[in-house]
Amino acid sequence: MLNQLLVRHWGTLHSLIVLLGLVIYAAASHTRRQRRHPSAAIAWVVSLVLLPYVALPLYLMFGSRKVVNSRREASAQTPACASGNTVSASLQSGQLAAAMGLPEAATFERLMIHQDGEQALQALRCMIGSARQTLDLSSFLLGRDVIGDEIAGLLIRRAQAGVQIRLLIDGIGFYMGGRPNLKRLTAAGVQVALFVSPLRSALRGRTNLRNHRKLVIADGEWLWCGGRNLAAEYFEGEQTFLRKKSAWVDLSLDLGGALVQQAQQRFEQDWAFATQGVLAPIVTLAGAPSPPVATGARLVASGPDQAEDTIYTLLVSGCFTARSRILAVTPYFVPDPTLLMALTLAARRGVAVSLLLPARSNHRLADIARYAALRELAAAGATVWLAPGMIHAKAVLIDDDLALVGSANLDERSLFLNYELMIAFYQPVVVQRFANWIEAQRSHATRYQAREPGLARELLEGLVRWIAFQL
Repeated sequence: MLNQLLVRHWGTLHSLIVLLGLVIYAAASHTRRQRRHPSAAIAWVVSLVLLPYVALPLYLMFGSRKVVNSRREASAQTPACASGNTVSASLQSGQLAAAMGLPEAATFERLMIHQDGEQALQALRCMIGSARQTLDLSSFLLGRDVIGDEIAGLLIRRAQAGVQIRLLIDGIGFYMGGRPNLKRLTAAGVQVALFVSPLRSALRGRTNLRNHRKLVIADGEWLWCGGRNLAAEYFEGEQTFLRKKSAWVDLSLDLGGALVQQAQQRFEQDWAFATQGVLAPIVTLAGAPSPPVATGARLVASGPDQAEDTIYTLLVSGCFTARSRILAVTPYFVPDPTLLMALTLAARRGVAVSLLLPARSNHRLADIARYAALRELAAAGATVWLAPGMIHAKAVLIDDDLALVGSANLDERSLFLNYELMIAFYQPVVVQRFANWIEAQRSHATRYQAREPGLARELLEGLVRWIAFQL
């Protein structure tokens, strides 16, 4: 009798815990309006039902995708779109960006697109060395290698010279970079912060949200940004005990002008979040009105601190409205079904869709997960190019007047979980410069030929895609 009572009460308690987990999941998703990928939603629900004692604590630690509430009201000043046959990519993107509350288009000057890692490193050295008052850096990781050590040494010397320096590193990237020595930086006067440390923020539901933004700002006047982290493989390669590893092909740039103010404000907000400080009021400098989108650029931040999935929204919308071409380069291609459908439909209606990837990236699971999407793209008429070395560049060009360049990969982690940063350029001459850069990298690539997978391969791809949201 006692055993029966214990079993009955245990069954009731177990059911209540399962119900509690599902209620917490549903309430959090509804109140915070957190749109989830279907595979992620199904995985959480199944786990909460089958393994509630493990899944519920994990959900409380890792389950939050947004740290702001979604806005549902549309901007009253957003102009109505014209016919899809006449709206340019820049105008359509600008209208959509305004509706999502992104900064207005701003002017920029002296844009330099770094042709290789050596040029990117030299530009970074010059920017650090020329800073007179302030220097702000944000990177996913700081390598414990020759480049990381060099950059740390430069920062120490500039701090000792009186420059106020702040360095923001992701809390997970800190370990992935080899746990660089930050004490010598702080001893020299460099302010260092970890963005969402896994040890400090585990119970806040944000450990799984990574700051993937990369930027360096000197005196609030010059911006260096793109896809490069502050480590050897992104610039010059690395000499190991057995051989020298070649540098990755990556895309970065530097520029000046009013656009840098948007980057400075973004850094201030990220720094305040990481240090739990008080964000100073944003001061808007008086001056000329914002330029039309066709002659400027705007910063596009995406992540949990944005109410909308901004980069993802611009990409999907751009694919549906593209008229002539979609040219993209990314190291990891694991799109969600909607983005993949938008790309394939664009190819089927005659848009020249071209995608450049590394033949083999540094993430084997991401490589396995991508092939189902690549086969679908190829069947729709798109061209996929596989480069012999590791490409870490991230850019999407739509028609002749929109280029999205920065830190976001075309995978679900970048588009739905990470804090990312892109710049939308609208000048056709600038868009063509990025197109020329991509074409130069594509000249060494071979065209992908789709092949039907065997049963074992198809099963493997399906299993890997199940966790695609975390790749």
